[in-house]
Amino acid sequence: MSTNPTEVAVGALVLAAAIGFVAYAGQVTGFSSSTGGYPLTASFRSLEGVSVGTDVRLAGVKVGSVTDVALNPQTFRADTEITVQNGIDIPDDSAIVISSEGLLGGNYVEIVPGGSPFNFEPGAEVEDTQGAVSLVSLLMKFVSGGDE
Repeated sequence: MSTNPTEVAVGALVLAAAIGFVAYAGQVTGFSSSTGGYPLTASFRSLEGVSVGTDVRLAGVKVGSVTDVALNPQTFRADTEITVQNGIDIPDDSAIVISSEGLLGGNYVEIVPGGSPFNFEPGAEVEDTQGAVSLVSLLMKFVSGGDE
């Protein structure tokens, strides 16, 4: 069994490309980010299109992610926990909204900052929430004539 130097070089190049791809994918998805964060909770009427790992954005910039989703059996609402990067202080009168990236895009969690001089403490609950709007139900209202 002889080893051709060209085969060894091509194999090493393929291996290096694979390692580079995995490292890049980890950075893009935020998997390798070592920045800590603090938790906030919120309760939504509809969390359609949002799951664990979904981006949390402020002014279009990713500042965290959804870390837990559970159905509350008493209120029938989706209790959600998000983690916000340390150093990003959110005013305590801010709202959390489920937004869409467009007609064919996915949903994400958007923080709409308030004007309060006081900020949320870690673990605080955001009271002002707006759930996902179903595109299908909006289209059905439009097609059926509106006020039904």
